[in-house]
Amino acid sequence: MTNKEIARSFSRLGKIMELHDENPFKIRSYSNAYITIRKIEKPLTETTPEEMAEYKGIGKAIVEKIQELIETGTLQAYKRYVNMTPAGIIEMLDIKGFGPKKIKTIWNQLEIVSIGELLYACNENRLVELKGFGYKTQEALRQQLEYFVSSKGKYHYGSLADEAHDLQTELLEAFPMAESSLCGAIRRLMPEVEAIELMTTANTDDIIAKVEELTVEDGVMMYKGYPCHIYQVEEEKYGKLLFEQSASEEFLEAVGEVDPAYSEDEIFENLGLAYVPAEYRESGIAYEQARVDQLPKLITNEDLRGVIHNHSTYSDGLHSLEQMADYTYSQGYEYLVMSDHSKAAFYANGLKEDRCIQQMEEIDELNKKYDNFKIYKSIECDILNDGSLDYDDDFLREFDLIIASVHSNLRMDEAKANARLVKAIEHPSTHILGHPTGRLLLSREGYPIDHQLIIDACVANNVVIELNANPLRLDLDWTWIPYLLERGGMISINPDAHHKEQIHYMKYGVAVARKAGLTVDGCLNTMDLDQFDSWVSGLPS
Repeated sequence: MTNKEIARSFSRLGKIMELHDENPFKIRSYSNAYITIRKIEKPLTETTPEEMAEYKGIGKAIVEKIQELIETGTLQAYKRYVNMTPAGIIEMLDIKGFGPKKIKTIWNQLEIVSIGELLYACNENRLVELKGFGYKTQEALRQQLEYFVSSKGKYHYGSLADEAHDLQTELLEAFPMAESSLCGAIRRLMPEVEAIELMTTANTDDIIAKVEELTVEDGVMMYKGYPCHIYQVEEEKYGKLLFEQSASEEFLEAVGEVDPAYSEDEIFENLGLAYVPAEYRESGIAYEQARVDQLPKLITNEDLRGVIHNHSTYSDGLHSLEQMADYTYSQGYEYLVMSDHSKAAFYANGLKEDRCIQQMEEIDELNKKYDNFKIYKSIECDILNDGSLDYDDDFLREFDLIIASVHSNLRMDEAKANARLVKAIEHPSTHILGHPTGRLLLSREGYPIDHQLIIDACVANNVVIELNANPLRLDLDWTWIPYLLERGGMISINPDAHHKEQIHYMKYGVAVARKAGLTVDGCLNTMDLDQFDSWVSGLPS
């Protein structure tokens, strides 16, 4: 059990106890434990009870519950509350922005105990008169519920990508004479997937017998806890069926009918096409490029030379500035752009001016110890409600570069969002626009924007657009990257790392960028150190 899983258990316990009006001091202690445990780097499974108790906020009772979790995988206290709580009410705790207090209100006053009943109540305006609700709150909840329902049964690509590749590796090793490949959405590197999909010429019964972690539960095949679809096909049809299961409808329509074949290579050769990677088989454009052998050289993980947009313990990161720098340097990157939160983000320990200066001084000292590596002074500057930036103009000039992002007042209509973003984009100190829609995949839809308007504004003002590579964001959406490139704009693939190992989130950004046809020339952080330094030196302020 990981520290994050242990932390989440305390968060769930605190929330479900709040539903039942339990002792607020206990609830607060579990909430604090959640926050503390998330920041502990050493695995608690390798930590003694005495060492656990040394962490601030972890007392004897919390230590005992941590041990219970490690030994049994669950908490008896949580199970006790689950037994007295309708399943639908527990499910509501997963709805972003809908906390225990509001859930308790609709449960007690309207006797609503399921997501379906709650959505119906919103549509019938039954929440408007409840204390703490009102029409705007009801409407926002209705939209959130519809998004929640439509997202059920889906997973972030990053959640099961490793497991998918593990399964493919196991099959290739267990059945070396058979053909086996991932297919479907997981092979196309889609941001959201419903299951691990795999095509093979091996016998399905033999696979289940040989792969220990592959089980069948209630008629559904599962691998390491994730749903799995394995398609057993005949060898002579393998290439054709794999091809058809690894491309969009638009791409397949452009290609037309294909003959059976043993491999995809044979398919492309028979069609007279250059080989198109599965993730790029999204449009007729890819087909036309393959037909004349003019496919773009798609960006790769190895093309990224620097790591832009990172957080440290100065704001809400889990590692110190030096730890972030040392780790990034050890991974072979040439530069690190530190972009902790600005002061308006008080909930994330945002930096007031004096702490920004303190961080800048530390960066100057750290830069003395590295060869061919540089830390840049940046900030993820909040775009305030009126579109202005979070520090005055003179102070903004103290940074090497500014990433401007929206973090508050997210419930905007399109006109408001457009006006707010454009004003920020036009500020001379805005150099990168962070996660343009604020979305959280499978959790929060994001505020509506006119993508063409925002992209055009960025291009006109020489503002780079972030492709936030956190697998929960992947914002800017990849489908808008072709328009950005067409307009002459540039993407920066940023991990938004709050933990040193999260710099590797960039691989998820690269995955969706490849779907969009992004090349080295269209990506900011493919610049080497000298090129990036020249770019930073030429920025307006």
